[in-house]
Formats: sequence, C-alpha cells, structure tokens
Amino acid sequence: MNHQSYLLRLSPNRYTQTPCTETQMLNATLVSSSEMQATQQNQSKMTKMKETLSTKTKGLLLVHHLALLVMGFMVLAQGKLKQASSVQNCRNDSAAFYILGDSSVDCGDNTLFYPLIHSYLSLYSCNGSDGSTLIPHLLAEKMGVQNILPFYSQNGSINGIQRGLNFGSAHATILNHGSQSYQSVNQQLRQVFDSMQLLQLQLSEDRALSFIKSSIFYLSFGKDDFIELFLRNASGTAKQNNTDQEFSHILADQMVHVIRNLYDMNVRRIICMGILPLGCTPRVLLNKYNSTAHPNEDDDDDVPRGCVEEINAQVLEYNRELNEQISELHAELPDAQLLFCDVYQGLTTIINNPEQYGFEDVKNACCGLGMYGAEIGCLSKDMACDKEASHVWWDLYNPTKAVNSLLADSAWSSYPLRICRPMSIQEFFTASV
Repeated sequence: MNHQSYLLRLSPNRYTQTPCTETQMLNATLVSSSEMQATQQNQSKMTKMKETLSTKTKGLLLVHHLALLVMGFMVLAQGKLKQASSVQNCRNDSAAFYILGDSSVDCGDNTLFYPLIHSYLSLYSCNGSDGSTLIPHLLAEKMGVQNILPFYSQNGSINGIQRGLNFGSAHATILNHGSQSYQSVNQQLRQVFDSMQLLQLQLSEDRALSFIKSSIFYLSFGKDDFIELFLRNASGTAKQNNTDQEFSHILADQMVHVIRNLYDMNVRRIICMGILPLGCTPRVLLNKYNSTAHPNEDDDDDVPRGCVEEINAQVLEYNRELNEQISELHAELPDAQLLFCDVYQGLTTIINNPEQYGFEDVKNACCGLGMYGAEIGCLSKDMACDKEASHVWWDLYNPTKAVNSLLADSAWSSYPLRICRPMSIQEFFTASV
C-alpha cells in the first residue's frame, strides 16, 4: 500500500463538504494536527525502517560478497586440489600390467568357445572363473592392480586399456600348430600392437610413450606347446622332426623374438616366466602308466614323487635356454628391464618337500576322475576334492591356488623360494624406469 492511501484511510472524513461549527472546526484542526503528527511519526518510522533495511541490505550485500569471495577461493583451491589429484592419479595410473600367455594365465574366459574346443581337457582349468587363482592375477593384487579384463571382454575404451589387459588365452602356443583350437603368440602380439596404437591415438605421443615404457608386460608361454606335443605322442600322431633338445631351443628362440617385438613397440619392462615341471602333472603320469607294463596292478608308484624325468628334461632345457638368452639380452638392450622367473625350480622344491610347505598329495588331481584324477578332466567344480589346499594339482596340468599363491609370494618377495632373477618382482615393480 502507498503512502497516500495510508493517509486517506486514517482520516476518511477529511474531504467531506458538510458545514462545521467552530468547535467542530477546532476539533477537526486538532484531529488534523494529530493526524499530521501521526503521519510525521509514521514517516519517521518508515524512514528509520528504510535506514534499517538499508543497513541490513548493505550487511546482506557484504555477506553476499564475502560468500562469493570465499566460494572463489574454494573453487581455486578445489582446482588446485584437482590438479594435485590429477598429478597423483597420473602417478598411480602412469603404468599398467599387461598379461600374455597360455593356460597358465587364462582359465578360458579369454578363449572363444573354450568349452566346445577344449572339452577333452578340463572345462574348469582353474578353481575360479575369473583367473584369480593364477599367478599373474595374484601378482597384480600385490601391485594394487584390480580387475584386469580379458582382451575380448573390454570395450576398447582408453580407460580399459590403461587399467591393463589380459591378452592370454587357454590354450595358446608359441608355435603355430595349424589347429583352430590354439591361439598363437603372434595373434596376441597383434592385439598388443593394436592396443598400443589406440593409446597413441588417444593420448599425446610423448605421454603414450612414457606410459608404455613404464608398464609391465608378463609373458608365460610354452606350456601348451609341450602339452600339444605330449597329446600327439600319446595318441601316436606325432611327427617329430626335431630332437627334444632342438624343440626346446626352437621354443626359447621364438620367445626371444617375442621380447624383441615388444621392445620394438617401446615396451621396456618384461617379466618372462618359465614352464612348470610338466613331467609331474597327473595326465603325464597317467600316460606314463598306460605306456608301461605293470606286473603288479596295484603299483602306480613307478616314478619317484610321481614325475616323468624325460618330460621334465625337455622342459628344463627350455627354461635353461630361455634364461641364458634373456641374460644376453641385458647387454644387447641396456634400457630394457628383463626378469626371468623359474617356476620349475619352485614347484619341484614343493613336490620334493610337500610336508614342509603344507601339502599331502603331489600326484592326484583335485578335480578329475580315474587314475591320478586324470582320465577325465574337471567337467564340474562339484567333482573337486574336499581338501584342495592339500593337493599340488588342481586338474590335468594346472596347480591348485595354494601352489600358485606360494609361487606368487616367492616371485614377489623371494620368500619362501627364490625363483626370479636378477631380482624379485617387488624390487622390479618399484625400480625406477
């Protein structure tokens, strides 16, 4: 309501035209004076209210400006924090863990149509569908790397690649055996090359180069090459064009080519794993038993500790040759950091001293049927034994998680077994690039 209407409402008869007596006029004058006095008082009050409001408004404006100032400082501080956080994240995300390999790194998740192609082996080559029971995944946990995706399950995003990928496939081989059921190492190298190219497209060239050089590549091949050879030998279809020693040397030579190819992709940090003692696996023991005459059918203890030494000799030759060639590469590629881990030595020590490391059964598969649990592979986890942790072998050719955990601990810290050369993976992981 405006000021004028306010006065009119206070004296509605002020503008009346009826005659007035002197007393009435005097009264009217008095009334008018009182009204004026009231009006002046009201005006004074309104002025004070305006002054009060003006003071409050100024106060509110001051508070508002102060609030904006504080918010500005907060935004700047947050920007600095984000920048610092971004730098920290770059430090944390400045390297990734990439895995290449065979059934020693993949449980079938990264192998298309695995149950159909490899049903003659084991549908469950690991007690865990995500590969968390395998050595590289156990090592990744120690590095603080979580959820390394199989290559075929990632969407090709830059974030997925920067977290690390598992290019490995069960079963993958160093040599191309001409079978659709096996993936060759060259296929995995092509996948690595494509992924690194995508990094360079998405990131700046310098940043991508630094990222690749800082990342760690884990290689574990050869196991399935020997298994393929053993299977063909057992079925009588093998066409052996090379001696056992030559075959081992060919595999080692090819692995060195793999390391060189990765080096050409600017990879500088490589962990290369040897092959475990396949001559001690349940399926090899079964093949040995079936090929040997047994006057006493109850005697299945024809080999010490359940190992076939001629098979182990081939694997041992491969490991020895690969270790030597990697040692030579140190001089040839001085800016490369190369590590060789001898899982053969570690697992052989466990098999020869099972009680010392908490194991009871070094021959029989925990998940399988028949002699040594190796006549039929692990078709369902319901087939598994009750005491997996007491077994060395999970199925036909693969160790249990308890064994893999012990080997991962040893590879990481050189305890309880020293299996990596020239340093532990923990030292390798924390070493400057």
